[in-house]
Amino acid sequence: MFRFYRPLSLLLITAVSSMSPAGQAADPARPPSLKTVAVPEPSNLADFVVDKEKAIILGKALFWEMRIGSDGVTACASCHFNAGADSRSINQINPDTRRVHSDGSSNPDQSFDFGPNRQLSINDFPFRQLSDVLDRSSLPLLDSNDVVSSQGVFAADFIRAYQGKSVDQVAYKRDDSGFLLGNKNLRRVEPRNTPSVINAVFNYRNFMDGRAQNEFNGVNNWGSRDSNAKVFKAISATQIEPVHISLNNSSLASQAVAPPLSDFEMSASGRMYPDLGRKLLSMRPLALQQVHHSDSVLGSVSAWPHKGLKLRSYADLVKATFQPSWWQSDKLIRAGQHGNPPTIINRHKRQNGDYSLMEYNFSLFFGLAIQMYESTLVSDDTPYDHYMMGDSGAISEAAVRGIDLFRSQSRGRCINCHEGAEMTGASITRVSASPIRVREEQAFDRGFNNIGVRSSHDDIGIGGTDPFGNSLSYTRSSSNVPICANGLPCPVIADGFIKVPGLRNVELTAPYFHNGGTLSLRGVLDFYSRGGDYAKLEQLDGSEIAPLNILMNNEDEKADMEAFLLALTDDRVRFQKAPFDHPQLYVTNGHKLEMNESTAKPGNAKDKFLEIKAVGRDGGPALRKFLQQ
Repeated sequence: MFRFYRPLSLLLITAVSSMSPAGQAADPARPPSLKTVAVPEPSNLADFVVDKEKAIILGKALFWEMRIGSDGVTACASCHFNAGADSRSINQINPDTRRVHSDGSSNPDQSFDFGPNRQLSINDFPFRQLSDVLDRSSLPLLDSNDVVSSQGVFAADFIRAYQGKSVDQVAYKRDDSGFLLGNKNLRRVEPRNTPSVINAVFNYRNFMDGRAQNEFNGVNNWGSRDSNAKVFKAISATQIEPVHISLNNSSLASQAVAPPLSDFEMSASGRMYPDLGRKLLSMRPLALQQVHHSDSVLGSVSAWPHKGLKLRSYADLVKATFQPSWWQSDKLIRAGQHGNPPTIINRHKRQNGDYSLMEYNFSLFFGLAIQMYESTLVSDDTPYDHYMMGDSGAISEAAVRGIDLFRSQSRGRCINCHEGAEMTGASITRVSASPIRVREEQAFDRGFNNIGVRSSHDDIGIGGTDPFGNSLSYTRSSSNVPICANGLPCPVIADGFIKVPGLRNVELTAPYFHNGGTLSLRGVLDFYSRGGDYAKLEQLDGSEIAPLNILMNNEDEKADMEAFLLALTDDRVRFQKAPFDHPQLYVTNGHKLEMNESTAKPGNAKDKFLEIKAVGRDGGPALRKFLQQ
C-alpha cells in the first residue's frame, strides 16, 4: 500500500479544537533559507572514507546503475528519476497490500479497485471523492484504498549471482500477492507513494514509517536495533574480524541499503549484499548507459558518446574511496546458514557461499557512497530561498501573503509541522533538539503526524514494529514519555502516523500524500480546508482534526497559498541542471500484451520501457510531470 512520502503532508493534524484568539500563540517567523542549514555528515566518516570526491562518483554511478536489480534493468533511480521522485502513471497501483487488523496482524488486500496495469487518468483522482469537497462528513462518491507508487520487479526467488553478469539467476513464480493479469505476472508495485530523495539528507530518519535509522550499522536500515548486524574489518594483513559499527547522521545510508534486497523493489527474494558485491564489483560502471560528457560529477570519466565510464571496475572505485581495512584481505568469509554466524576461511577453499572482504562488506560501501551522492542533492536555490536571503522581488506579493498564511497560528498553522528551513519537523535539526512532542495531552514522535488521509488500518506507519518486536515509534518505546497535567505519563499516539515531508519542489512531485491519492496542490489545500477526509479518527481516541481557519470558501487565499508553494521550486531541479543532472536511464513503464498472446499462459508480462536521456551540468528540457500530456 505504500512506501516513502511524496513531499506534501502540507498543513497539519492540529488537534481537537482551535485556541481562542486571546490564547493564541504568536506567529513563528518565516522559515529561513535552506542555504542557512549545513548539510549533515557523520562525525566518524573519515574512519571509512578516504576520498569524498571519489565517494560521490561511486555513489552517483551506483544510484543510476540499472544492473543493481536482479533483472539487470532496475536502478535506485528507476523510482527517483524525476525531481527525485517518480512520474510514471501506468502499472503504478498497489492494492493496499499493507492493510492490518486492529490488533496489528497482517490482512493484505489483493483486490485492485483501479485494476492491474492501469493507465491512470485525471478522473481517477482523488481516491476518496466526497460529494461535498469541503465537508469531510459528506457521502463519498468514490473511496479506494489503492496506492499510487512505483513498479519494481517480478516475483522470483534468488538462486545465484555470477561475477560480471547483469541478470541474476532466479526462479520466477506465480505472484500470490496479487500482481497478476490473467495468468501473467506483472511487476510488483510498492505499497507507499515514492518520496523525493532531494533534500532527504536533512531527515533524522527516512522512509515514511521512519524505519531507516539515523545511525547506520553498515548492513541494513535498522541501526542499533539489530544487535547481530556486523561488518568485517582487516585488523592486519592476516587477520579479519566481525565488528559493530555506527555512523550518526546517516539515515540516507540506512535507507539506501534496503531497496536492493527488497523483493518488491529491486531483488529476487533471498539475495544478500555479498551476492550483489560479487555480481557488480568486476563490472565497468554504467556500461549499459550513456553518461554526458559534461556531467557535473561523472563528466571527467565519461566514455561519451560511448556508454559507461572510463574506469575499469566498481572494485577500483571502492579501493579509491574507502579505507583498506574494510576491503583489503586474502581471507574469505563464508556466509552463515540458518541463522549461524559467518566464518573466516582460507582463499583456496572457496565455494559458492564464500565471499571476499570487499564482497562481504558491499552493503557498507553501497550505503555510504549513495549517501555521499544524495547529500549533494540539496535544492536551496528556489525563489523563496532568494527572497529570504534579501531579494525582495524574488517572489510575488501573492506568495508573500501565502507564506504569512502558512505560518499564521490563528489561520494556516502549516508551519507547526513543516518547521524550520527544512520545512519538516522530521529534520535532524528539529528531532535532535526535541524528539518528542506533546499536544492536547498526547505525546508523539516529532516529525510524524496522522492527518486523516486514510484509516490507520490502511497504513499503521510508525505504529508498526521492527523485526525485533520493538515499536518503530521512539516515543512509544521510550522510558522518557513526558508527564501530562494530570501527573501521569502522557498517552502516546503513533498508529497511522507518517513522516512529515519537506515542501520544496512539490509542484513537480504529484501525486501527493503517502497513498498518492491526491493529484493537485489545490486538491491538497481542499483536503486541509475540510480537516482531512474523516470526521473522526480512531487512532486519536475519536478526536477531530481541526479544519483550517482559512481557505474554506476563500479562493483568493488558496491562490496565495499555492503561489507560495510554487515559489519553492528550484529551477535546477525542473531543468535537470547540476547537481541534478544524470546518466541515461531506461525505466520499465507498464506492460503490453501482444495481440496473439494469451493471458492464460503462465509467465511474466512483457515490459514497455521509457528512456530518460543523459543530461550534463547545463541540464535539458523539463521532464513531464505526473499525467502531464
